[in-house]
Amino acid sequence: MAQDQMHQQVVMDEDAIDRSLTRMAHQILEHNKGAGNIALVGIVTRGDVLAQRLARKIQEIEGIEVDLGCLDISFYRDDFALHLSPEVLSTNILFEIDGRDVILVDDVLYTGRTIRAALDALMDIGRPETVQLAVLVDRGHRQLPIRADFVGKNVPSADNENVRLHLQETDGASEVVIVPLADGQRIGSAPLGGK
Repeated sequence: MAQDQMHQQVVMDEDAIDRSLTRMAHQILEHNKGAGNIALVGIVTRGDVLAQRLARKIQEIEGIEVDLGCLDISFYRDDFALHLSPEVLSTNILFEIDGRDVILVDDVLYTGRTIRAALDALMDIGRPETVQLAVLVDRGHRQLPIRADFVGKNVPSADNENVRLHLQETDGASEVVIVPLADGQRIGSAPLGGK
């Protein structure tokens, strides 16, 4: 067993994640007076999976299939120059976002820099009526004036800890864990596969 797995603290299990997403779906619908003008855009790689789950829940509640897309922010990150070969994924938004209420979905909100990059990428695609932010976990430590409109759980954490989401679809299990940072390790999303 890896050292970080021995010391990780599970703060949300699969049931807690599901309950949080159900609550967030209701909040999104209440805030937007239904699903008529909303579109969900998930930030890859786990925000897009959460967006898919939210879309299913909204359809169960409202009976409406909302537009769903995913957004790759690789080239919009302010640390892009530090990564000589960034992993390039794909943006897939096959609908007009102009005039829409776009719900931007991400896994863990930390400094706010990922969301700033996502906003830049989204504005290059179109001009939404509103952009609202839904995150499963808000861990604090903001460096930019960004806040989430819909939050699954606030998870206070230290600067020497990583808060990571694992999902069944990408990692084989669903949970949110706090893992102490090893020497030389940087804070960030878990690699796919939950390692």
